[in-house]
Amino acid sequence: MLTGSRDGTEQSPEGGETVQIRKLVTIVEETRAEAGRAVTPPTRRAAALAVITNPFAGRYAEDLGELVQAGEELGSLLGKRAVEALGIRPDQAESYGKGAIVGAAGELEHAAAILHPKLGAPFREAVGGGKAIIPSSKKMGVPGTELDVPVHYKHAAFVRTHFDAMPVRVQDAPRDDEIVVALVVTDSGRPLPRVGGLTVAEAKKEDGLR
Repeated sequence: MLTGSRDGTEQSPEGGETVQIRKLVTIVEETRAEAGRAVTPPTRRAAALAVITNPFAGRYAEDLGELVQAGEELGSLLGKRAVEALGIRPDQAESYGKGAIVGAAGELEHAAAILHPKLGAPFREAVGGGKAIIPSSKKMGVPGTELDVPVHYKHAAFVRTHFDAMPVRVQDAPRDDEIVVALVVTDSGRPLPRVGGLTVAEAKKEDGLR
């Protein structure tokens, strides 16, 4: 269960350990020019991040259920915040990606528990659907550690114009007993793409690949 959210998802613990949100951060990046050329319309991407406590910091646990449950709730909370930050309708989201940085008293598997079992479905719902696998990255880190969150087109992973990554960081997280969780959404591909390959217009959008 997540506690500490101010976005309508706050829940009371019903037994077991809770995962608390210490901080929410939103980053919006808008590129208007590259190499002296205007980018029209500007490309935009948003990252919604949560700094959460790690209930398994400093100890081994076989059952990581609390983090799996937190992942499901964060998929909705952060997915909606990223879309709202771009000021678009969910169906206008084009690329997505996810990542996590685990503090020193945790382990990489804690990030996997958040990102992989249950986060995807509510994240896809927040961005109006998506047939492609959601790309991910994870690492151990200290406060201020930067993470490149990979993204690609949400309906067809092989769309080359949308291969990208967004660097994110929180200056005071993760502390040893924390995890930074980041979801990224874009409303476009890279600025001025020109290396060929599959485009959004050409993609069949049937199998999540092409």
